[in-house]
Amino acid sequence: MSNSVVAKRYAVALFEIGKGKSNLDQLEEELLVVSDVFKNDESLNDFLSNPRVSSGQKKEFIRSVFKDVSKDTLNTLLLLIDKRRMDIVQDTVQEFIAMKNESRGIAEANVYSVRELTEDETQQIQDVFAKKMMINTLRINNIVDPSIIGGLKIRIGNQIYDGTVQTQLKRLEQKLVTANK
Repeated sequence: MSNSVVAKRYAVALFEIGKGKSNLDQLEEELLVVSDVFKNDESLNDFLSNPRVSSGQKKEFIRSVFKDVSKDTLNTLLLLIDKRRMDIVQDTVQEFIAMKNESRGIAEANVYSVRELTEDETQQIQDVFAKKMMINTLRINNIVDPSIIGGLKIRIGNQIYDGTVQTQLKRLEQKLVTANK
């Protein structure tokens, strides 16, 4: 079974617990901290993946490092240790956040542009695409990419809206080539 499928199962379980207790925002904040710790501390990953370290030692270490998180977040981490699945922590966090956002009508978008977008431009993109996607809120992450030349490329989930000059030129070229045949 792939890691993403397994991560989704853990995320669904934690999401259902959080929904039942109405603490999804708290769980998201905690999971983002957990994710940052795992992302930025390579020695932690090495320690937790070391077969010579007992699961009891790993659990005790996790309890001490994440002593301020909720019982639900801590229990999820401890369960991942029991199941030898600490390698899916990042995927589980991403899946949880995606589920939480979806349940609240929120989507994340990466907007690639040649320069930093102004607040007005960002707001216009949010309004247009939130309506188009039938969601409440669109969170925009602006990524400056000088190779774009002009226009925008927007990625929301697995959908890509490409209005860059480069893509428009390719389409024009294809039309000209097929028209000349």
